[in-house]
Amino acid sequence: MAYEYNSGFGNEFETEAIKDALPKARNSPQKVNYNLVAEQISGSAFTQPRSHNLRSWLYRIKPSVTHNPFTPLSTQNTILGDWNDATSEITPNQLRWSPFKIAKDREVDFVNGIQTLCGAGLPATRSGLAIHIYTANISMKKKCMYNSDGDFLIVPQQGTLDIQTELGFLSVEPCEIVVIPRGVVFFGFFEGRESWVYS
Repeated sequence: MAYEYNSGFGNEFETEAIKDALPKARNSPQKVNYNLVAEQISGSAFTQPRSHNLRSWLYRIKPSVTHNPFTPLSTQNTILGDWNDATSEITPNQLRWSPFKIAKDREVDFVNGIQTLCGAGLPATRSGLAIHIYTANISMKKKCMYNSDGDFLIVPQQGTLDIQTELGFLSVEPCEIVVIPRGVVFFGFFEGRESWVYS
């Protein structure tokens, strides 16, 4: 079979397996031809200006969230490198969890309420990330903290977080985010429940 290649770098191309499968003049219409589902793969950081975003629009038969779970390949070979230090099974499957329960029988502040969900990379290499969730029912008392591994991106889900840092004070509510740079000391007065923390 002869293949035709699109040449160029940083350009935009279109290709379709069936004629008229791609929507015209828009990426994500409410109804896509052949009942396909529009999904986007991002090739750039979410902090990039929109004009610099790199992405690919795919039109699939069914959403990626409905695929069957992956199963381990029955072979001794590995292409992952040395994962001997991994403390839990690494899976490509989509994971979901129920909301974490907020302690009612004991006091939990921001620091004690952090639980790590997943991550990639290593703090020692200054490369990668970790995703945590925190639940709290009291403010931090006579306690402060800083993240020596990376920046904290905090996304409150419920209630308001009053954060006091060396650089100033911040009040963060749901639908807002705050970034605490690596090495900046802070402590928080808590007026909410559960939130996400990315570092």
